[in-house]
Amino acid sequence: MTKKQTGGTQRQSAQQGVVTDAMRFVARRENLDPQFVRQEVALGRAIIPCNVVHARYGLDPIAIGIGFLCKINANLGRSSLSSTMKQELQKVDLAVRCGADTVMDLSTGGDLDSIREAILRHVRVPVGTVPLYGAMTRVEQPEDLTPRMMLEEIEKQARQGVDYMTVHAGFRREHIPSTKKRLTGIVSRGGAILARWMTAHGKENPLYEHFDDLCEIFKKYDVSFSLGDGLRPGSLHDANDEAQFRELKTLGELTLRAWEHGCQVMIEGPGHVPMNLIQMNAEIQQKWCHEAPFYTLGPLVTDISPGYDHITSAIGGALIGWAGASMLCYVTPAEHLALPDMEDVRQGVIAHKIAAHAADIARGRAGARDRDDAMSKARFAFDWEKQFQLSLDPERAREKRESVLSGKKHKEARYCSMCGPKFCSMQLAQDCKVREKKEAKVAVRS
Repeated sequence: MTKKQTGGTQRQSAQQGVVTDAMRFVARRENLDPQFVRQEVALGRAIIPCNVVHARYGLDPIAIGIGFLCKINANLGRSSLSSTMKQELQKVDLAVRCGADTVMDLSTGGDLDSIREAILRHVRVPVGTVPLYGAMTRVEQPEDLTPRMMLEEIEKQARQGVDYMTVHAGFRREHIPSTKKRLTGIVSRGGAILARWMTAHGKENPLYEHFDDLCEIFKKYDVSFSLGDGLRPGSLHDANDEAQFRELKTLGELTLRAWEHGCQVMIEGPGHVPMNLIQMNAEIQQKWCHEAPFYTLGPLVTDISPGYDHITSAIGGALIGWAGASMLCYVTPAEHLALPDMEDVRQGVIAHKIAAHAADIARGRAGARDRDDAMSKARFAFDWEKQFQLSLDPERAREKRESVLSGKKHKEARYCSMCGPKFCSMQLAQDCKVREKKEAKVAVRS
């Protein structure tokens, strides 16, 4: 059965046997059977973040799940110290052009409602937010927040068209003592805000207590849950500790509750994890959270690379993508240091596109290596234009090539500037092939 989604969520439609327009769009994009897409969404192994409001404005749906290509997200947004709305929209355009599958508006400064509205009307990729940031603009201190303020902010953003929201509902009051032995404490902004609220009031996390109310809002607009890891480790020392895993267990419980309401769910994963613990994180998440899609920040595999954390994160991202993560949140060279500028965004997106693509190849996803094979053929044929077209960053590849060889010489040269014509291994190999063919012909004639 196929039809447009006229009511309910993508998950509810999938469980009813309905293949929605969004599912068919995903199937065409990834060259899959629409019924496979429906089945994965019905099982909760995949989500299609597709707010019914954003869909009306224009949205190209994607699937996030273990059976699909590994996606990447780009975090953007204004801070109270720098950036303008125009600059942020330019970053959004650049991120999408470079290959970001989703963007998250994490603005904490300026008119947050206007910024969010502008981004939603500006892009055709799914948009995520952390609604707690918007709620904080209404008060002076975290303890001044009320559960009603949080719910109102969440519904407002859902009404605007936000496709998925990070909600730190799994961080409970009883988890706070588990953070005492940490080197970096609570590094999640949302987690820190809620810890301050719970400590000040001596009460449970209101997002946990009102989770069923959240589900009703999310179901109404088909907003996907990105169940946040408010206790994610912010250092290698804190990785895989009691606080992280206690919250993860709670996220597994909330996943089942959200599914009962017909909501779509993905789980956010750790930020700093040494390489030898990455696979364990993916396996535990899949077990405890019932194979809901895993969305990870990196993870960063070392703590000593300020200015190069996009590389640190891409290493961990490739490994956890191979182990089963469904979406990687990019990290830029500005991580831990500053608000990303345009070049930071570019480098962050490309680094994580490489990581996600490497993970797709390692997992043997259908067609994942086709582009690599085409690139290899173009290299051996010295087809420079084809190589640029196939590269993840054509502009940068062309720039590097033409910095030494340009114009007609660049197009015709059967070598790069590293080897030159005399030492080019591919040219020498081709010369051997030509000679072998000539000798074979001579042998046949004689």
